[in-house]
Amino acid sequence: MKFVDEAFIDIAAGDGGNGCVSFRHEKYKEFGGPNGGDGGRGGHVFAVADPNLNTLVDYRYSRRHEAKRGEHGMGSDMFGAAGADITLKMPVGTIITDAETGEVLYELLTPGEVITIAKGGDGGFGNLRFKSAINRAPRQKTPGWPGEKKNLKLELKVLADVGLLGMPNAGKSTFITAVSNARPKIADYPFTTLHPNLGVVRVGPEQSFVVADIPGLIEGASEGAGLGHQFLRHLQRTRLLLHIVDLAPFDDSVDPVEQAKAIVNELKKYDQALYSKPRWLVLNKLDMIPAEEREARAKDFVKRFKWKGPVFEISALTREGCEPLIHAIYQHVQAEQRVENEPIEVDPRFAGDAPA
Repeated sequence: MKFVDEAFIDIAAGDGGNGCVSFRHEKYKEFGGPNGGDGGRGGHVFAVADPNLNTLVDYRYSRRHEAKRGEHGMGSDMFGAAGADITLKMPVGTIITDAETGEVLYELLTPGEVITIAKGGDGGFGNLRFKSAINRAPRQKTPGWPGEKKNLKLELKVLADVGLLGMPNAGKSTFITAVSNARPKIADYPFTTLHPNLGVVRVGPEQSFVVADIPGLIEGASEGAGLGHQFLRHLQRTRLLLHIVDLAPFDDSVDPVEQAKAIVNELKKYDQALYSKPRWLVLNKLDMIPAEEREARAKDFVKRFKWKGPVFEISALTREGCEPLIHAIYQHVQAEQRVENEPIEVDPRFAGDAPA
């Protein structure tokens, strides 16, 4: 299936039904009276986060979504039925934005989460509502209220713990194939990866994390060059970035240090928050370097790149060095999760004022 991570839709909640003007007329009943019922409310439009979906492709071909309007009120004190609601299933990680103003309205971050994105209009009042001691035969009624109508932009940001960063052909797809159940296309030409790939890495029983592989970046990506800029937003939700570097490029004139610096610069231009995320350096393709030269070449790269963070030397093709890396990643992800889930300490003197 083609990965579709952006779509525009029009939604309309149902209008409320109109109130009714009616009077009781029964044979042999001397006193009548108003008995016009209220109209029913219009149907709501809900969105639900479905963990079984991973793309917005359904909304690329189905843009208009309308809920039913409420039934009109009727005589004999009969109120109109409410309009049928509609529920739109969306992938976890979908951001719903007002297409006209750009305002972010909702985010679906939890599987099974249900939100109301458009409310149906309330039903109008029938003349039964207007009966009073001084108005025994009211002929007033009100129409139903219109339902909400919105033009929305749906944007999917992949929910992954770890994001892979690097130039085309750095070995990102080979790495995600080696450590996870993902099977992206792998070839010896640039831009083999055209759409983000997700892989679940299993470290042990009930121990796993999710890796996102996006198309490779090139210089000028933050201004729109290449493919990777379209998917950089998927890395914004990750807890860790792995900067994968090809330590043995085919072209001898290519300097891996200059390529790595270009990637970091593009990241900084695109989003300062993304640039500030924890980032580890992964030197790949050690299998293409003679064993006696590996250590010296890795040290030379780190020195020229002026890198002070964690460094891992691997060969994604032969899985050499992958096991220590994925265990280190899992420990980091678990530590981040524990920090996020820690309860906020409240001064006992103000515990009664703290929000639940």
